[in-house]
Amino acid sequence: MSLPVLPTCPTRLTCPAYNDSHQVQLNDDCPPDQYFIQEDSGEVRNNPKRSCQFNRTMLGDCSGLEDRFYGYSKAQPCILIKLNRVIGMLPGKDGQSPYVTCGAKKEDREKTGPLAYFPVNATFNLMYYPYYGKKAQVNYTQPLVAVKFLNASLNTDINMECKVTSNTLLAGSERDKFAGRVSFKLRIDGQEAQ
Repeated sequence: MSLPVLPTCPTRLTCPAYNDSHQVQLNDDCPPDQYFIQEDSGEVRNNPKRSCQFNRTMLGDCSGLEDRFYGYSKAQPCILIKLNRVIGMLPGKDGQSPYVTCGAKKEDREKTGPLAYFPVNATFNLMYYPYYGKKAQVNYTQPLVAVKFLNASLNTDINMECKVTSNTLLAGSERDKFAGRVSFKLRIDGQEAQ
């Protein structure tokens, strides 16, 4: 997992690949909660591979469609979480999609306030996997999970951690103790309501 992606990045949600109309034209409307496996047939390569639609509207309040400032102007910022692309990775099993949970480190728990996740179940649906690589899967749009901070404390640093829970990602691996999680500091500057 990589650091949270700020939604204001022009290479993310503002690029045409994340527009719903673009997704409908180029990608498949796949059944959820199952892998989109596209086998090759002997010596015949199944290229280009098709991709499933990732519609920007699934990110709700964090899509940038209704609020182009992604909540930052209202002191309710959104962050985007993505999994790194790994060719051939099957990140769940038995129909269990990987999901995101975020929370403050113990010393800052009272500062966080409620969070909202988009999609509402905070999952990276299995239909977006496996990833076959950008040459084989030219229209692949990386799935995202958005986290919106609804009432975090203002004018103070909040140490946050977001984790991806999956029955195939091993937390605390000796090889990478940060596998499946990211830590960051959140600070929302603003005036307290009177």
